[in-house]
Amino acid sequence: MSARTFFDTNIIIYADDRAAPAKLRRALDLVAAHRRAGTGVVSLQVLQEYFVTVTRKLGIDPQIARRKVELLSEFDVATIEVSDVLAAIDLHRLHSLSFWDALILRAAKQTGCSIVLSEDMQNGREIDGVRITNPFL
Repeated sequence: MSARTFFDTNIIIYADDRAAPAKLRRALDLVAAHRRAGTGVVSLQVLQEYFVTVTRKLGIDPQIARRKVELLSEFDVATIEVSDVLAAIDLHRLHSLSFWDALILRAAKQTGCSIVLSEDMQNGREIDGVRITNPFL
């Protein structure tokens, strides 16, 4: 577990999704392993999306979700600047990505991650030196 790894929102949401027990276990294992190794990275975008999704779609109490955001913030947390937004726009245009996925990839690149864990992006694709990996396959 030596590679710095960026967690897309969907992966950490599965750590709370009891409707998908296999994915829940895998997501919890990944979060725990990267937390122990100090190799996990998220962004402010991911923390925000996590909170909104688990409180709205999974019905998690906002106080519990807030505490989980605190725990996830023990990972390295990427913050973005205007230059990152502009770079994400370029990635969006060049690689036909959603803007939000491009922003995830930009944050991963800027924080020295070689891997983005995501269920939503194209598994195995490498963009700007960052490989997308679906940990559920």
